[in-house]
Amino acid sequence: MEVEEEKEAFPSNNDCLAEGKCDGQILKELNSEPTESFDVQNSLPEGKKEFVAPAVGMEFESYDDAYNYYNCYAKEAGFRVRVKNSWFKRNSREKYGAVLCCSSQGFKRIKDVNRLRKETRTGCPAMIRMRVVDSKRWRVLEVTHEHNHLLGAKIYKSVKKMGSGARSKLQSSSDAEVRKIKLYRALVIDAVGNGTPNCNATGGRKFSDHPHQLNLRKGDSQAIYNYLCRLQLTNPNFFYLMDFTDEGCLRNVFWVDSRCRASCGYFGDVIYVDNTCMSNRYETPLVALVGVNHHGQTVLLGCGLLAGETVESYTWLFKAWLTCVSGQYPQTIITDRCKALQTAIAEVFPKSNHRFSLSLIMKRVPEKLGGLRNYDAIRKTFVKAVFETLKVIEFEAAWGFMIQHFGVTDHEWLRSLYEDRARWAPVYLKDTFFAGLSASRPGENLSPFFDKYVHKQTPLKEFLDKYELALQKKHKEETLADIESRNSSPELRTRCSFELQLSKLYTREIFKRFQFEVEEMYSCFSTTQLHVDGPIIIFLVKERVLAEGNRREIRDYEVLYNRSASEVRCICSCFNFYGYLCRHALCVLNFNGVEEVPSKYILSRCKKDYKRIYVPDQGSCNVDSIDHMQWFNQLYRSALQVVEEGAISLDHYKVALQAFEDSLNRVHVVEEKQD
Repeated sequence: MEVEEEKEAFPSNNDCLAEGKCDGQILKELNSEPTESFDVQNSLPEGKKEFVAPAVGMEFESYDDAYNYYNCYAKEAGFRVRVKNSWFKRNSREKYGAVLCCSSQGFKRIKDVNRLRKETRTGCPAMIRMRVVDSKRWRVLEVTHEHNHLLGAKIYKSVKKMGSGARSKLQSSSDAEVRKIKLYRALVIDAVGNGTPNCNATGGRKFSDHPHQLNLRKGDSQAIYNYLCRLQLTNPNFFYLMDFTDEGCLRNVFWVDSRCRASCGYFGDVIYVDNTCMSNRYETPLVALVGVNHHGQTVLLGCGLLAGETVESYTWLFKAWLTCVSGQYPQTIITDRCKALQTAIAEVFPKSNHRFSLSLIMKRVPEKLGGLRNYDAIRKTFVKAVFETLKVIEFEAAWGFMIQHFGVTDHEWLRSLYEDRARWAPVYLKDTFFAGLSASRPGENLSPFFDKYVHKQTPLKEFLDKYELALQKKHKEETLADIESRNSSPELRTRCSFELQLSKLYTREIFKRFQFEVEEMYSCFSTTQLHVDGPIIIFLVKERVLAEGNRREIRDYEVLYNRSASEVRCICSCFNFYGYLCRHALCVLNFNGVEEVPSKYILSRCKKDYKRIYVPDQGSCNVDSIDHMQWFNQLYRSALQVVEEGAISLDHYKVALQAFEDSLNRVHVVEEKQD
């Protein structure tokens, strides 16, 4: 449904945030850049009237954000904005699309021509077209910058004709408009760059004149100090490090609370470095180290506040984390495509597999390719090359076709992406273990860990409050999933022996994912031998898959099977990507009369009793006879499991408390014997 609107755009003044004051600062605090001076009448910064121009691919959290951004841009450019068209869903009346244009767009209707009011419409083509996309954000799809009239004329000239009351009202809102312009200058992402993401690009969060110091507002250092002191007192296994410059200024901070530290021991094999706040220049310069647990939920493994996206800051952060986990290297590290991260990881984690997040790459496709002439066709070809090729030769051919057919040989972002293909393209990563953090299927993505708790303008002090709320929610979800997995039996949907076997071992969520693979075995209609080499047999499994346009097509999957070694490997590499066997491998096992999944393909990190049977680091039989810190860490992790489940209900609490008392009495007996 299309609605024609004739509305001039004026920003509201309801976006002000009160900033608290805090005295008695303990740590040395850095001053941010001097505040810009503004022309009060026009609410524009003196000497700096540049504003990021709209571009295809820009995204905003809401329609209001996009509307107000374009309005602020228009004010600086010297024209007014009008809503030309809006589109609403039929049933919900929810807005899903809009066109914003220059107020000089179009021409007067014939019946209005003879009116005394001066004609201002010139048929100006300047506009932006936008709509809601799958991520629920508003994306700019079309932009026209050109105007066919003069810009910069006194568009606020009418202020002189206002009454004193109206003038006073406009004057009182000037501060809010100043903040509004700052806000939307910060909101706009870099939608026109084609190169590899630049870690030192300028953005919304302002940096001080000292790029090697943590950029803090007044009261932030005191808030950090108070927060760390409180955790030190209330969190027995809390770990933190602070990095200072030679002048004594705070540069970087790293901390891990007791529960997250325990998670490092269980789920520190695959790490995602979430630097969303840094790369998008959030108010809070946060970097989160994230893992995935035995329920497929993301878990926090550590947090850092960094002075900047530099090799030095990232190197310090990773070394701090490595100290916390007693030097246990992760198997795989997933990051954004950032040179500083790449250099730091090569130095600190030389034995780890460093891979780039495919999820972040796919999110940047509209930004980087949206301005190309045949964008829709290029995007489809790009997606097909990434997700539908199974062999390197197929990927290379599909990529080459895309480059040549659409004439994008010189596109810098595609060129740099191809150079890095061995770090992000699924076809090259089949020997890398991801534990479900790969996002190697269309539509999968890695959301920021603090996605619903931190936005671009969240102050540091507010984040420190929200941090604990976020972790409490995550820990509660994990504990409830533990209880559900242990106390309930999932419903079986087939008569397959694999389904029955794993229903007793996997957590509920991981089993649901494996169960889907079992059900999809029935879409695989042919299993035949291709090649035999001693005990090794290569099978070809045909599967009917749903392709574009709801049509069915047949795809071939090669599966290696070694009966003597109980080994089965599919070319789709589902096991390394997600931690469980795929439908094609299960078909081959079934074809060869195997009734149970080999134990090597049932990962402990997927089991419902994983925390109970697994002791991080070394087992009790290899306890160091003099390492008291190792004793403490292992005892603490074991006790923490009892604490987490003991807090579920009063009955749980009573049993857990009694167990602690009994254990303490037994320890006292040992002490008495030694005396």
